[in-house]
Amino acid sequence: MSQGLRKVTIAAFVLLIVLLAMVRWGASLYIDWLWFASLSYQNVFLKILLSEIGLKIVVGAVVFVLMFINLLPARKALLKAVESAKQLQQDDNIITLYQSPWSKYVSSGPVIMVFGLISLVMAFFIGTAVTGDWVILQKFFHPSSFGYSDPIFNKDVGFYVFQLPFYQFIYRLLTWIVLLLALWAAVAYFVAETARGGGQAKLFRSESARFHLSALAAVYFAIRAWGYRLEQYNLMHTQSGIVYGPGYTDVHATLIAYKILFFVSLLCAAVVLVNVFLRRFRLVMYTIGFLLVASVALGGVYPALIQKFIVVPNELSREKPYLENSIEFTRKAYGLDQVESRPFPAGKTLNAEDIRQNPETIENIRLWDYRPLQQTYSQLQEMRLYYELKNIDVDRYNINGQYRQVMISARELNQEQLSEQAKTWVNQRLKYTHGYGIVMSPVNEVTGEGLPNLFIKDIPPASGVDLKVERPEIYFGELTDNYVIVNTRELEFDYPRGDDNAYSKYEGKNGVKVGSIFRRLMFAFVMGDYKLLLSGEVNSGSQVLYYRNIKERVPKIAPFLQYDSDPYMVVDGGKLYWLWDAYTVTNMYPYAEPFTGGLNYIRNSVKVVVDAYSGDVKFYIADQKDPVIKTYSRIFPGLFLPLDKMPEGIKSHIRYPEDMFTIQAQKYTVFHMDDPEVFYNKEDKWNMPTEMFYDQEQTLEPYYTIVRLPGEKSTEYIQILPFTPQNKKNMIAWLAGRSDGESYGKLLMYEFPKQELVYGPMQVEARINQDTTISQQIALWDQRGSQVIRGNLMIIPIKDSLLYVEPLYLQAEQSKMPELRRVIVIHGDRVVMEPTLDIALQKIFGGKEQPAAPPQQVEGQQQPQADRTVSQLASEANKIYDEAQARLKEGDWSGYGDAQKRLKEVLNEMAQKAGQ
Repeated sequence: MSQGLRKVTIAAFVLLIVLLAMVRWGASLYIDWLWFASLSYQNVFLKILLSEIGLKIVVGAVVFVLMFINLLPARKALLKAVESAKQLQQDDNIITLYQSPWSKYVSSGPVIMVFGLISLVMAFFIGTAVTGDWVILQKFFHPSSFGYSDPIFNKDVGFYVFQLPFYQFIYRLLTWIVLLLALWAAVAYFVAETARGGGQAKLFRSESARFHLSALAAVYFAIRAWGYRLEQYNLMHTQSGIVYGPGYTDVHATLIAYKILFFVSLLCAAVVLVNVFLRRFRLVMYTIGFLLVASVALGGVYPALIQKFIVVPNELSREKPYLENSIEFTRKAYGLDQVESRPFPAGKTLNAEDIRQNPETIENIRLWDYRPLQQTYSQLQEMRLYYELKNIDVDRYNINGQYRQVMISARELNQEQLSEQAKTWVNQRLKYTHGYGIVMSPVNEVTGEGLPNLFIKDIPPASGVDLKVERPEIYFGELTDNYVIVNTRELEFDYPRGDDNAYSKYEGKNGVKVGSIFRRLMFAFVMGDYKLLLSGEVNSGSQVLYYRNIKERVPKIAPFLQYDSDPYMVVDGGKLYWLWDAYTVTNMYPYAEPFTGGLNYIRNSVKVVVDAYSGDVKFYIADQKDPVIKTYSRIFPGLFLPLDKMPEGIKSHIRYPEDMFTIQAQKYTVFHMDDPEVFYNKEDKWNMPTEMFYDQEQTLEPYYTIVRLPGEKSTEYIQILPFTPQNKKNMIAWLAGRSDGESYGKLLMYEFPKQELVYGPMQVEARINQDTTISQQIALWDQRGSQVIRGNLMIIPIKDSLLYVEPLYLQAEQSKMPELRRVIVIHGDRVVMEPTLDIALQKIFGGKEQPAAPPQQVEGQQQPQADRTVSQLASEANKIYDEAQARLKEGDWSGYGDAQKRLKEVLNEMAQKAGQ
């Protein structure tokens, strides 16, 4: 193959690769357009697409033009260098004509082409680098006001959230462009100097090179001056001392340094330009060195001296106003300034009448921990290997006229768990398309076998209450990670029915129709699935359902929101929906201490509802006051709906979100201290509490419950988390996030008197461990082929007192199906463990006497006889012992205790007989 043909082949191959990449990109874009159109979000798609492509094109065009213009002066230097290299050289009386090896490559046309190619490549890479920055651009053009300003620069907080990020983006972009311009200009001049030949190339031997690079240096210094201006505002997001944000040193040293360096940079730019015209290029290097020295001296040494000699000896007095700023703005950033604090009397003792007056609270104490219940649900209700109850959520419903707290889990279909023989294309794409139904049980009811009492169970869903599931199919969920095709000639598997299966057809309209052969070809190409193109089961009316996992589906529409870790299933009108909390966040809120990921502002501004059957997605604004969601609403008109447009049945299930509540609680452990001196000394720092789960100590998770808060007239659904003081285990306060009605979204803090002892979670756990009866029984249980699981410790406020409840589960080694066997209740100085909560409460508080159980004839038990021999008594003792062990394995503590009493009586009788 000739060299020319080889070059043509390589060029054709490269062109083919580029063409395929463009086709792939275009096809994916087309498929995404069809998907957005199926959900009626074409405007969102276009806004995101045009913003991103527009930003890339503008940035790329600017880079191309600047790079090309920047390289043009070097073209002339290259041509001159080649011409000057054609010179006569005399060596040992021999005259030769020297020509640089570069000369055959350097001519006006090829140089222009090379410069154009370099500019194009740089434009492509920098344009690609700004992918995702379209959000910064759109927020800059649609800012909102927060209504209050920072205390240092007196600028509205919206400036930092919406405008400063754009200025920083432009600054970083210009800095990189100038550095790249200088780099490629230096390369071009280096090549030109090399082309002169006859010795080692010197970059600054050429006057044009020195002039060009000096001009770029002047531009860089001018940009750097703007950078110092922006860094003044960036002080609002730094932590150099005890304060997040600017402290004394930052305001009185670093800020002054940035102001001086701003003028120094401008002066350096002017000096460089003047020296260019004076042709004293050595001074350019001195100017650069001067700026570096000034930066180190003013930006590093001077603030360090101020900190050491001015601040440290009088730190509290110097930092006090800045501590106040940090406390104020951090509390605002996390909504902690809206926390309502109330006193909670300690040492109060409940009585039976208090228990009777709070039936809704008592009846909704959660005895089922979601972790062991997950295994129990799996054993009882997954039915088939391909079904999976992935998560268990806690919610509340009006059931049979009562406000009940329930556990609920969606039965999704996990194709990964199909048998290998069943993992055919038809099964995975056309037949096994959806999950089916839910499992629901009350939080406090247990069957005689220690299992949950299921309100809704089985396939098809059978309900024992007035809550029905009439559309149980789940096409969209947390396990639906692949695409399926519905409305094909192949029937869809609905659920197993005896020896046969039930089948159905998808009736939704939110899928994308296969349509024409072109569209089918696009699907096959993008999905990488040629069988979709060849299958005779698929017709033009079939619908392709993709992006079915809600954790991919929802962020595909609104990638600028941050989402809670736990979407939860809701039943309304017989249909199933996913309800998911979304947050507006930023890392640019001034003076606010950040949480995970550097973010330092959060609001639960959006509630997302996804139809589990049709995949329809709706976004509702839950916080109209949030400036960030106001900006997003302006960027995407029509995307967000007011909360009053949400169906009432779904709206009744919105709740204070878990992740936000946890973040706020973590921040509140420190920022409940609003006195700067107390804050500085961390005198009243709180800790997140811990509890025992299995036999490990771990952080206590916030939990939902239904209670009547002190001073309120009715019960409500709230989220609770207690706090403990630093280095102590007693409880100092508890935080409540409210979820019902007009109180939704409010935080209440109940603080205990500091002079009173209120048991914290680990102190309660210690009291349980120290109770000899409980600890012995748990130890016996753990030694007989079973494992004891200690569930969530629930701290339930009732009137002005607290009730502690901890469930115990028994799990056999051979089975992963934990059973609820005991409930431990602690109040005041009483610790009891009983088979049910009702019995435990009765034992503590008394009240109406339960009728005595009639004596039971236990299998193998002999009635007392007047004249039994020692041998007969020994036989009887063995039988009673075996019976006691059987009761122990079953967790029947009452039967075990009765057997032990009878065994003692028989042994005493044996001793009397032996002594006769």
